[in-house]
Amino acid sequence: MTLPMFGSAEDPGPSFTELLTRLGQSSAAPATPGPLGDVRHGTTVVALRYVDGVVMAGDRRATEGYSIAHRSIEKVFPADRHSGVSIAGAAGPAIEMVKLFQTQLEHYEKVEGLALSLEGEANQLSQMIRSNLPMAMQGLAVVPLFAGYDVRRQAGRIFTYDVTGGRYEEADFHATGSGGRDARTAIKLFFRDGLSRSEAIEVAIQALYEAAEEDAATGGPDVVRGIYPTVATITAEGFERVPDEEVAERFRELIERRTAGGQPR
Repeated sequence: MTLPMFGSAEDPGPSFTELLTRLGQSSAAPATPGPLGDVRHGTTVVALRYVDGVVMAGDRRATEGYSIAHRSIEKVFPADRHSGVSIAGAAGPAIEMVKLFQTQLEHYEKVEGLALSLEGEANQLSQMIRSNLPMAMQGLAVVPLFAGYDVRRQAGRIFTYDVTGGRYEEADFHATGSGGRDARTAIKLFFRDGLSRSEAIEVAIQALYEAAEEDAATGGPDVVRGIYPTVATITAEGFERVPDEEVAERFRELIERRTAGGQPR
C-alpha cells in the first residue's frame, strides 16, 4: 500500500475527514432518491455536571416506527480519554458518526503530537453534524450530546447541537431524544451545585426512569433480561463506565422506594 502524497496547497492537515475528501472517499452519506421507511432510532440520553466532572447516561432502547427494534443498544461512547458522546436520532448514521469522530480525534493527536482541546473537539463534531444535513432532511437526523472534562479549565463541560450543526454549551445539564423533555424536568428537580459522583449518578438514573415512565420510545430498566441504562463518568482520570452491577443496584433501590410508596431522593 502506497501512502498518499499531497502538495503544500492541498495538504489536508490533521483533519481525517478532509483527508477522506482529498482521497475521493468523503464521509458524507450520499443522498437517496426518495423518502426512507422506518429507521432505527436511539432515544433518550442525558448529561450533567458534578464536582469532579460529568456524568453521561442513556437508555438502551431503539425504536423502529412504533415497534421496539432493539432492547440493548449502546448510546454512550468514549470520544477520547477525557470526552464522551451519546447519540440520539437515526441509530445507524449516529454510530458511524461516532466511529469517524473517534478516528478523527486519534488522527489529530498522531499528526499534531497533542490532543485536541475539548472546545476543538466540540467544533469538529459540529462540522460532522452539518455535513449530515442532507440526510437529516430525509429523516436521518443525528443529534448527539457531547461532554467531557476540560483539563485546561479543570471542570466538566456539556455541549448540545441541532441538526444544522449549531453548537451550544450548557451550564449544568441537558437531555435530548424523544424523552429529553421529561428527563430534563426530572433533573431540574434534583440538580444542585456540588453534586458528588454518587448523587450525580442517582440524578441521571432518576431522569431516565422518569423519561421511560412518560415516553414510549425510552426504555426503562429491564429486570427480567438484566438490561439497564448505560452510565459513564468523565473526570481528570478519564472516561469510565459505571459497572452494570452498580447501575442495577441503584435501579433496584429506586424501584423498591416506588413500590413502597416512598418519594424519590
